[in-house]
Amino acid sequence: MAAYVLTTHQDIDTATAISETAGKRVEKVDRVVLECLTYVSYVICERKALPDTTMSETSKTPRNVVGREGVLNVAARLFREQGYGAVSLRKIAEAAGIKAGSIYYHFGSKDEIVAAVLDAGIQVVHESMRQAVSALPEGTGAEAILRTAIGAHLRALLDASDYSSANVRIFGQVPQSVRDANLPTRRAYEAEWDNLLSWLQNTGALKAGLDIRRLRLMLIGALNATLEWFDPDRGSADALSQTYADVFLHGILEEQET
Repeated sequence: MAAYVLTTHQDIDTATAISETAGKRVEKVDRVVLECLTYVSYVICERKALPDTTMSETSKTPRNVVGREGVLNVAARLFREQGYGAVSLRKIAEAAGIKAGSIYYHFGSKDEIVAAVLDAGIQVVHESMRQAVSALPEGTGAEAILRTAIGAHLRALLDASDYSSANVRIFGQVPQSVRDANLPTRRAYEAEWDNLLSWLQNTGALKAGLDIRRLRLMLIGALNATLEWFDPDRGSADALSQTYADVFLHGILEEQET
């Protein structure tokens, strides 16, 4: 803008100098002529400067501002939909409406984003299950507790979050170093289930001979596998959780009279 102003003054001075020279040659120059020359020069300069002014105003238009959370939200959705290998930093940036280099303000690499998505995915399910069970009134029976825990897990997985879905989908696809970084968060959720199942076993609600670790692996594995085939148009996550709870708690065989 400073260069533009300087140019405008120079052009006006030039026009004035021309007028003064003309005044020396022609003794009676109407003052209106000088004013007209000055005005014409000003208009010409204004028209020259118009593109620069337009560009300046355009540059003031704010870019799409996407912070760390916004990048993670986009990345989680893409990982859930396309898997680990198909999603690049450039693809994440394009989906977020930012330049690829802008991602480095928040994350050092793609795998750093993946690690954050994996952690958040487990934390969403963990918190959903923990809060649902904690909200049950004192004295709630073992069956109701397990139905509540199973339902909370499935709702968080199937209805609530791209993060939890992405975690299940891509955990086996990511580098070992990324999986290792996610293990503390994963272990914390596994411990939540182990503690719950062990408590129920200690109260006599579960069979004494059950291997709690294997039971938990089978239970969580079966729940997570629903992500591959669940269709919300054919039933809700709540309805599915009731079916799973029925099978786990009561088995699949009819009781035979002896």
